[in-house]
Amino acid sequence: MSRNRRWLAKAMAAVLVAALQCPVAAWTQESSAGSFTMKMQSEIVLTNVVVRSKKTGEVVKDLKASDFTIFENGKPQQIASFDYQNVDEAAVLKEKNTVSGKATVADILNGNFAEDKAQLRDHRLIVLFFDLSSMQPEDVDRAVDAAKDYINKKMQPADLVAVVSMDTAVSLDQDFTADKALLLSKVGAYNGTEGTGFGLGATGTAAGTADDSSSYVADDTEYNTLNTDRELYAIRDIAKSLERVDQRKSLLYFSGGLTRNGIENEASMRAATNEAVKANMAIYSVDSRGLQAIPPVGDASTGSLRGTASYSGAAMQSNLTSNFNSQEVLATLSSDTGGKAFFDSNDFAPAFQQVQHDTEAYYILGFHSTNTARDGSYRHLKVQVNRPDLKLEYRQGYYAPADFKHAKTEDRELQLTEELRSDLPATDVSVYLQALYFRMEDNRFFVPISLVVPGSQIPFLKNGDRDKATLDVIGNVKDAQGIIVGNVRDTVKLALDAAQQVQRKNIQYSTGFMLAPGRYHLKFVVRENQTGAMGSFETDLQVPDLKKTPLKLSSIVLASQRVPNTDKKTVSPLVRDGVEWIPNVAHVFRQDQHLYFLYEVYDPARRRKQDEAAPAPTPGMVRRESGPVRVLTSIEFLSGGVKVYETPLVEATAVNIPTRGAIGFQFDVALAALKPGTYVCQVNVIDDAGGSFSFPRMALRVQPGAPVVAAPAAPNATPAAVGGASTPGR
Repeated sequence: MSRNRRWLAKAMAAVLVAALQCPVAAWTQESSAGSFTMKMQSEIVLTNVVVRSKKTGEVVKDLKASDFTIFENGKPQQIASFDYQNVDEAAVLKEKNTVSGKATVADILNGNFAEDKAQLRDHRLIVLFFDLSSMQPEDVDRAVDAAKDYINKKMQPADLVAVVSMDTAVSLDQDFTADKALLLSKVGAYNGTEGTGFGLGATGTAAGTADDSSSYVADDTEYNTLNTDRELYAIRDIAKSLERVDQRKSLLYFSGGLTRNGIENEASMRAATNEAVKANMAIYSVDSRGLQAIPPVGDASTGSLRGTASYSGAAMQSNLTSNFNSQEVLATLSSDTGGKAFFDSNDFAPAFQQVQHDTEAYYILGFHSTNTARDGSYRHLKVQVNRPDLKLEYRQGYYAPADFKHAKTEDRELQLTEELRSDLPATDVSVYLQALYFRMEDNRFFVPISLVVPGSQIPFLKNGDRDKATLDVIGNVKDAQGIIVGNVRDTVKLALDAAQQVQRKNIQYSTGFMLAPGRYHLKFVVRENQTGAMGSFETDLQVPDLKKTPLKLSSIVLASQRVPNTDKKTVSPLVRDGVEWIPNVAHVFRQDQHLYFLYEVYDPARRRKQDEAAPAPTPGMVRRESGPVRVLTSIEFLSGGVKVYETPLVEATAVNIPTRGAIGFQFDVALAALKPGTYVCQVNVIDDAGGSFSFPRMALRVQPGAPVVAAPAAPNATPAAVGGASTPGR
């Protein structure tokens, strides 16, 4: 056996052994192809356990994995991993791991946060998160003073501290470091002037004015819902960035309170807690408002009460309820992640002491759940130790991962949004995109977008004699500064006859944007809603400034299909005389099809009449000719550099789209005369009056025609494109 074969045999044996040791492994055999497909899925659940003596409260440090028993929903689980962390015995960090300047949340998620994992091991990792968007200036000062006191007096050698803040966006102000001077300078920057104070808006009627019908207070419920979402997603992003750091992390969250509006914030709440649990990060919430004295009739920040609410106690009860609701979300975050909440106290020192106390020494237990269902349900945890004189501290449960079938509508929307923001492409579904441009005004262009998904990758459900499926489409367009100037969110419902054989066809979706000349970046995500598989496509687009070009030519559309479209409100240039042109994105055609061309020439030069004298030029005057135009065009097909076919020469002497100052050209080429193969198509456009020209080229492929079917098909039974919209995206 040669060296390469021996190496291959060892590699296959290693893969087989790893598969046999994996807790979840499945082998499937495709008998027809004689090949095997192995699918493996392994998820480990980690939980931190602090063990203390019931009598002295001292941490017990000599336990083994055999001393613990873990139960999930009452069922015992086998411990798969066991580790003991004693951060107070770690050496002082000699080399400071710092990040200069501020990093946005994108930099945090890209791995610039806690980038040196080796230096972080055996240390107490603390993230100070200042939610400036929810705190008033006095709350910020109170939180900053507490943080400075901790750094100056109580920070231990084993402590590594990072500083994160959020005002209009999340920013990493300081990566993990033990440098007290550096931390003080970063924390000291929050001097109260940065507090944006996005306080809660009024919901319906103000407290104490419910019985006064003459007053009106705007309902800010939607504002409060979005404000809470952005703060919870900030916590999720921080936790997600720390997933690759193995040891326990603690997040000290300084906030002015969060209010959840019923179930409106359920998705963001679940996302924040799930990411924190997966990242092994406990949240210690601190209400920076401190101990509040709530006057029965309100303080100086509120107007005078009307009605009888101040006398009946309704106003006081409303204020107490509002204050409790703003603390309930903070308490939930802490309890669900294994941390603690600190409310109604002006002394924040206990929060720092609790973090140090909980993380001085702990055990990390991991297990593979025997419940493999990915239903997103909450699973209760119970940890026992075989010694009665010990007490345990650990989180009481976790949310199981949810597959697409069990995901809620909010979670599905979040999944699409995250994929749209992600720098990594989704490749489960193949997506192809084509962007064109047509001038509508002097400085405005309509950009039609065509998305193509192979029908073979869409699982259709049988429903009688029709196959049904749905696709979610989301996308946006960003300008050169990264600002979103257009977006699309749509759900396409497909209902096709079985005779259409959609597996051999492409599903095409169309939309469009109104853009100014410039450079843009497009990204679209498509998800099929049977299995949740997604695909994405992104590309750069240059919309030209035609004022700087001698011959102003639009994009050239190649199509094999035209469908009726009687929508009178459409602005797409692809709809003409009640017929819509469907661009062929792949440029692949059959011999039994017709190849349709569509393009436009703008502001063609005009010839002066022979009996018209040229006016005397004056400074600043732009001379416009008033005679006829003369634009010549034809289309050539080249194979191997040799011209094999050319359409007759077409001459245009008038502008046929006067509203846009354009000459529109349409060609219909029957492909039966061309042999199967790859061709280079050259479009010849000459403005004879202006002496300018253009010869754009593109590749296309001609394939043999479809085989003749014995039974005649019904009219319009096998379209090449389904669905789509041609209105501009917003």
